[in-house]
Amino acid sequence: MQLYGITMRFPKSEVYGLTSQMRRAAVAIPSNIAEGYVRKHRKEYAQFVNIAFASGAELETQLEISKKLRYVTDSDYFAIISLLGEVMRMLNKLSKVLSSGN
Repeated sequence: MQLYGITMRFPKSEVYGLTSQMRRAAVAIPSNIAEGYVRKHRKEYAQFVNIAFASGAELETQLEISKKLRYVTDSDYFAIISLLGEVMRMLNKLSKVLSSGN
């Protein structure tokens, strides 16, 4: 994961701060999708997709903070935010599909 490489360059003082939070948020996205899917109920799956979306929003905020603190370069920031934007659009679409009942 590209995010792990970027956070490895964060200051050691952030190991239990932003580094840990960002990694957890990034891992929570696919983990929640998987957990919701195995529940076998559409409503539960939709709820876990929404939780995954919220983790994406958390990560977006943490990326903004990291950029303001100059822990990430502009190129790394835009690369990750672009990937995250794509994931968020997919999650948004999946959430709408699951909620519509189609």
